[in-house]
Amino acid sequence: MNQLDQYLTDKLNERSAAGNLRTLKTNKASVDFYSNDYLGIAAHSLLTSEGQEQTGSTGSRLLSGNQIFTEQTEHYIAAFHCAEAALLFNSGYDANLGLLSCIANRHTTLLYDELCHASIIDGIRLSQCNRKYRFVHNNLTDLTAQIAKYSAAGPVVVVTESVFSMDGDMAPLADMADICQSTGAQLIVDEAHATGIFGQHGRGLVCALGLERKVFARVHTYGKALGCHGASVVGSALLVQYLINFARSFIYTTALPGHSVGAIARAYAYLSSPGFTNQPLHDLVDYFRQQITRHSLQGWTDSRSPIQALIVADNERCKLLAARLQAHGLQVNPILHPTVPLGMERLRVCLHSYNTPQQIDLLMSVVASNV
Repeated sequence: MNQLDQYLTDKLNERSAAGNLRTLKTNKASVDFYSNDYLGIAAHSLLTSEGQEQTGSTGSRLLSGNQIFTEQTEHYIAAFHCAEAALLFNSGYDANLGLLSCIANRHTTLLYDELCHASIIDGIRLSQCNRKYRFVHNNLTDLTAQIAKYSAAGPVVVVTESVFSMDGDMAPLADMADICQSTGAQLIVDEAHATGIFGQHGRGLVCALGLERKVFARVHTYGKALGCHGASVVGSALLVQYLINFARSFIYTTALPGHSVGAIARAYAYLSSPGFTNQPLHDLVDYFRQQITRHSLQGWTDSRSPIQALIVADNERCKLLAARLQAHGLQVNPILHPTVPLGMERLRVCLHSYNTPQQIDLLMSVVASNV
């Protein structure tokens, strides 16, 4: 075995010994409490292609891959989210990487919530700024103190998620926007787990709170509730023009193919339709929270979103509980360290509009008898 293979083997063995080796698994026929398909768009094939779009990409959008239909879709996205402009990226990861790596120079300070997604952290790591600091999760006192500490040295950018992917809790966006406005800091919000779920027609939490003009940029991703692929950054026309010129994950990649853009357009058409409602999903979240109280279960995070997390605080116990749920036909995945901090291992339950109260009752019964 060569030295590089030995290094790879040793690192994998370390993971295996720690009980957190990741492996790929195929989907099984079971009750879905694990996917991000909150509205059931993907599960029920609501975005079936109409065959109207060009299917090939042919190149990056700055070379041969730009299409009129793509620009029309971006205009629609911007209007839907009450923004001046929008720019499509190939994924939410690409959007955060491109946006955060290019907007800061060495005089900028980037402050980000300590529980932000890996794509946000990686984008910040790739930026040229020298001051990159975490603030305590959803802690306005810590955020205010850090803004005051660094604002005299140059621009300050604050980055957070509207709905956090692991705990399902929400950022205090209204207060954060006020703090940023009063101090001159700029606020960036990742709406990945709020798109389609919160706000009129699922416009997101920023729109639900009327904060569009107080937020510098928003990232909306389409691999969650919208059931397709890709993402967009929405903000000012100036920001979009800048990203076209400086966001490396946009410039140096093949454009989204026409069928992917078409799926995004149809997802937005679905959200915009008069009959659209996400209220059944919120009703199901309320029912889930009622059952936590009814069973007197401890360890659940305080979440009003479709993401519900039970802190188990041990990799092996977490995997064992997930296996018992799966044995009852309930697909719930364990989230292990190092994806979450040591001692914060959990079961992550994702609720969907197509889940039923009876399925929730079964889940709660199994959890109650095994914790």
